[in-house]
Amino acid sequence: MPLFDLPLEQLRSYLPDRDEPADFDAFWTATLAEAREHDLAAEYVPYDLPLAGVDVFDVSFAGWGGHRVNGWFLLPSGAQGPLPCVMHYIGYSGGRGFPKDHLLWPAAGYAVFVMETRGHGGANVNSPGVTGDPHGSAGAQAPGMMTRGILDPADYYYRRVFTDAVRAVDAAAGHPAVDASRIVVAGGSQGGAIAQATAALHQGVKAALVDVPFLSHFRRAVEITPRDPYQELVRYLATRRDAADQVFRTLAYFDGMNFAARAQVPALYSVALMDDICPPSTVFAAYNHWQGPKEINVYPWNNHEGGSGYQSEEQVRYLHKLLSDG
Repeated sequence: MPLFDLPLEQLRSYLPDRDEPADFDAFWTATLAEAREHDLAAEYVPYDLPLAGVDVFDVSFAGWGGHRVNGWFLLPSGAQGPLPCVMHYIGYSGGRGFPKDHLLWPAAGYAVFVMETRGHGGANVNSPGVTGDPHGSAGAQAPGMMTRGILDPADYYYRRVFTDAVRAVDAAAGHPAVDASRIVVAGGSQGGAIAQATAALHQGVKAALVDVPFLSHFRRAVEITPRDPYQELVRYLATRRDAADQVFRTLAYFDGMNFAARAQVPALYSVALMDDICPPSTVFAAYNHWQGPKEINVYPWNNHEGGSGYQSEEQVRYLHKLLSDG
C-alpha cells in the first residue's frame, strides 16, 4: 500500500473539530453507574499449564448488563508485593487466544489482565474466544460488529465493550497481587480504541499504550479507507440512505477523539503511515487531542501491523521509565 493520507508534517498538526454530543459526559456517567450496580464477582481460576516462571488464571467478571466477560490473568511466579498491571485489549475479530500469547508483560515483571471482547473470537483460529454478546441489538446490521445497534447510542455495540473494559480495570484493581495505583491500559487497533476510551472513563488508570487505534474520526475514516471494518459502515449506509445523520450521531458517543480530549494520563502511541485500515490522519486526530503527556512512534513503511515487535520493546522501555520515576 503506498502513502495515501496527509504528509507527516501535516499529520503532526492535524486537529479536526470534534463532533461531540452535548450529553456525552452524562451518557457515559449514567452508563458506568448502571454497570456498577451489578456485583463485579471477579473470579480467578488457576489454569493448568506448566509454564516456568508464570502463573496463569482463567478470569471472568461481570461487565455491561452483568454479563460474564472472560479473559486471562498472568503473574510472574513468586512475585513479591503488588505489581503494576497492564490491561490488554484485543483487536477486531480476535478472542483472548492462549496464555502463551501474553507472556511479554510477566517476563518484564508486570501482571497482565487480558480482557476478551464480547462476541469476537468465534472465527479467528489464531485467537479464539469464549465470550458472547447476549444483548440483542434492535434493527438490521451489516455483517460484523460496527453496525450492531447503530441507530441508538444506548444500544450500540461499543457501549457494551467500553463498559466491559472499565469493569475489567475494576476487577484488576481489586486483585491482591495488583498495585491499583499502577494500572496501564494497552491495545492495538480495536484494542487501542478500547484503551483510549478506558483511559478517559476510569480515574484509576496510570498510563496508556495505544497502537494504530481504530474507532477515531469516523467520518474521515469511512471516506478514505477501502478496508473493513470501516467499510461495514459504508455498506450499511449504501442501503439505508436516510440513516447517515443518525449513524454519525451515534458514533459521536464512541469517537476516540472525544475520549482523547478527556484523557489526562501519559500515553505512548504508534502510527503506521501506510495503514489503510486505520488511516494515519485518524490516529493523529486522536493523538493530537490527547490532553495528557504524550509521545508517538511513527512507522513510515508499515501498514496496519504498525511497529509490531519493535513497538512492544519500546513500550517495555517506556513503562519501565515511567513507573520507575513514579
